[in-house]
Amino acid sequence: MVAEKPNKGKLLIAEPTLSGDVSFNRSIVLLAEHNEEGSVGFILNKPLDYHINDLVTEIDIPFQVYNGGPVEQDNLYFIHKVPELIHNSIEISDGIYWGGDFGSIVDLINNKIISENDIRFFLGYSGWSSFQLDQELLSKSWVVVKNIYESDIIQKAASAFWKEKMMELGGNYLIWSNAPENPNLN
Repeated sequence: MVAEKPNKGKLLIAEPTLSGDVSFNRSIVLLAEHNEEGSVGFILNKPLDYHINDLVTEIDIPFQVYNGGPVEQDNLYFIHKVPELIHNSIEISDGIYWGGDFGSIVDLINNKIISENDIRFFLGYSGWSSFQLDQELLSKSWVVVKNIYESDIIQKAASAFWKEKMMELGGNYLIWSNAPENPNLN
């Protein structure tokens, strides 16, 4: 497998050696931005015990909310694939967008114009200062891969995603695909 360079739209897969890191253990992060000033992303595979209607009482439908990362966990963020419905969105890549006019989302969800297959909500985000992610890549904390799912990444099931990526990476990663999350419990 050819190593990818970090860029917006790419996926960061936490190396198994990050098992002691509470925030990023077995995480898969979608990079929403990566430049000389820093990087921003959202953890895709860490569902929380919240639904959007727990946090935004005007929304009637219980879409799952995910832990986006350790930064600003009291703020709500979202990625989606419907920029024609959610204005002022920022394109990440391959038909995936983040942010936009939150006011329109309430009506779009309540009127079932958009579904959970179109949008994913996060509390917090993952952030790296200038060159911090590059240093973490040099220390082998992450593997960067192309997002082969494109905008369908929003529909990707969270629970087995990291294990699936370990199996795809193959080689020495295969053993980690079946290892318990906490090896001390083995």
